[in-house]
Amino acid sequence: MENIKQKIGDRIKEVRVEKKLSQEAVAFNAGIERSFMTHIEKGRRNVSIETLKKVLTGLEISFSDFFNSNFFKNV
Repeated sequence: MENIKQKIGDRIKEVRVEKKLSQEAVAFNAGIERSFMTHIEKGRRNVSIETLKKVLTGLEISFSDFFNSNFFKNV
């Protein structure tokens, strides 16, 4: 079973790719380093709620839309 860090990272990447955004663009919009964005997507870093809010703002997606996905059904 995947851990929650990996699930969140995978979901961020899924949304980013669907919206045809680069990691650089999302990181810039979120006000975080691109390298940190890479670590988040790969599930290597714990993400605080505040950082997740920044990333979701950069992705232009709400918390409810982000978590209201089949991605998190079995977590």
